[in-house]
Amino acid sequence: MIRTLLWGIAGLVLGGIIHILVILALPVLTGGSVWAQMTALGALNKPVILPAVQSGAPNPLHLDPELAYAVCQIDLRAGPGVVAGTLPQAFWSIAVYNKAGIARYSTTNRDGIGQTVDLGIFNTAQTRLLAEQKLDVAEGLLIVESPADDVVVVVRLEPPHAAMRARYEAELKALSCGNIPS
Repeated sequence: MIRTLLWGIAGLVLGGIIHILVILALPVLTGGSVWAQMTALGALNKPVILPAVQSGAPNPLHLDPELAYAVCQIDLRAGPGVVAGTLPQAFWSIAVYNKAGIARYSTTNRDGIGQTVDLGIFNTAQTRLLAEQKLDVAEGLLIVESPADDVVVVVRLEPPHAAMRARYEAELKALSCGNIPS
C-alpha cells in the first residue's frame, strides 16, 4: 500500500515538473514571439498599419477589431527616437513597449495632450546627455526613457464609424516615426 502511494506521489511530482517545463519551453520553441512578428512587418523607423481584424479570423496579437493600429520599431542605438504627427479628434492612445512586450510608457489624448503627438524616446545614456544639455531637442517634446535600445511604438485610433476607418488609417500612416536626425 505504501509502495503504491509513493509511486503515485512520484508520478504526480514528475508530471508537474514535465508540465511546467513544457509550458515554459513553448514560447521559445514556437519562435512566434510578438517581437519576431513586428520585425517581420518591416516596421523599422516607419509606421506600418496592421490589417483590420476580421470576425472569425485568427487574431494572434489579440487586437480589438474596433481600433485601427499602427506599429513602428525604433532602434535607439542609432540615436533617440521620435514619433510625431497629428491625430484626429477621436480617441487615440500611444504606448512604448520593450522587446519583452513590457509597456515602458503609455498615454492617451484624454491626458490633455490634444491632437498633436510629439514623443521622444531616449535610452539611459541619451537621457543623461539630455540632462547635461548635450543634446538639442525640439521644445515641447515629451521625453520617455527606455532602459532598452529596441522599442516598439503602438498607436491606436478608434474611428467613430466603420466608414471612417480608411481615413483614420491614412492619418496613422502619415505619422513620422524613427530616429531624431543628428
